[in-house]
Amino acid sequence: MLRTLWLLFAQTVTVALGLWFAVAALRPHWLPGATQSAPPQVAAPVIPEPPATPQAASAAPAQGSYRSAARRAAPAVVSIVASKASRPRTQGEDPWFRYFFGNGRDAPQQQIGLGSGVIVSPDGYLLTNNHVVEGASEIEVQLTDGRQARARLVGTDPETDLALLQIKLDALPVIALGDVRALQVGDVVLAIGNPFNVGQTVTSGIVSALGRNRLGLSTFENFIQTDAAINPGNSGGALVDAEGRLVGINTAIYSRSGGSMGIGFAIPVDAARGVMDALLRDGQVTRGWIGVEPRDLTPELAASLRLPVSQGVLITGVLQDGPASRGGMRPGDVVVAIAGNTVDNTAELLAAVAALKPQSVATVAVQRGAQALQLNLTVAQRPRAARRAAE
Repeated sequence: MLRTLWLLFAQTVTVALGLWFAVAALRPHWLPGATQSAPPQVAAPVIPEPPATPQAASAAPAQGSYRSAARRAAPAVVSIVASKASRPRTQGEDPWFRYFFGNGRDAPQQQIGLGSGVIVSPDGYLLTNNHVVEGASEIEVQLTDGRQARARLVGTDPETDLALLQIKLDALPVIALGDVRALQVGDVVLAIGNPFNVGQTVTSGIVSALGRNRLGLSTFENFIQTDAAINPGNSGGALVDAEGRLVGINTAIYSRSGGSMGIGFAIPVDAARGVMDALLRDGQVTRGWIGVEPRDLTPELAASLRLPVSQGVLITGVLQDGPASRGGMRPGDVVVAIAGNTVDNTAELLAAVAALKPQSVATVAVQRGAQALQLNLTVAQRPRAARRAAE
């Protein structure tokens, strides 16, 4: 009997001890006199603070940064969408369509051109390329602040590939104009525009060359060459100096792939300003014209013609009854100066003649064989469609 009681007691104590240890491990606050402990604290991650930069927003840019120039110029550079209705395509032109559906007409197809422009006046006048808006029936302009407006075409000058537009909006950002005469090869420039319609983009480079011509891009060529990346959609955008002042209107690239290869061309701002002033004043750009066919005088040509001069422009053709013809100029003459300004190549001849005022009389120095002559020509107004073949 005692043995049975002892076994029962031992089993009870064992079960009680087991329960006590289980409660102590899992629910210690159930035990009398136990205090609830706080959960373990996890240390917060330490994030290093950036170096203290008081007035960071107004701090001077780091050396080599052109953010100030970009901030000044970028708001005045806009995106341009030019649309025009193409010739309606007759469904009857497609034999398969005609076979299945008979004859009919399609609605006119819209052609879209994308480019850039630069606001140069608080009155909303902006410059762009003629080829961006040529033939457009509707021109939309979008600013960097999100505002949009339909633009009015004020005038164009295809011979410099420039166009002047106007938009009617309040508080327009205006770019400052730079001095091209101070621009030198090696100076830093920024190209700002909307390449491939990805949105406004700023690229940097240097002035690679000045006075580039004979490229066949336009009649009057005096381009700034730069290696700042210029791509389709940049046309009409801004080329600015390191201070954010406009020095050129981006107009063309040399490329075998269609993208930038580091050779871009911009129209100098002084030429663009002259075109803009003429369009605002007269509605067109008025230039002088004498009606000749010019050719550069090479040393080989000078030797074969036994000329005493080695520089000038050989006249290979004279328009019948044109200003040059009436003034006594003949094929074979070599023009060495116009109105006292020497000319060494066809580009200089073209620029010198264009600068003459129509109906004025200009003195032209020519070399005719061994004889030096002074001819007085009455300058005519250059026909709008005239090209290099008849200057």
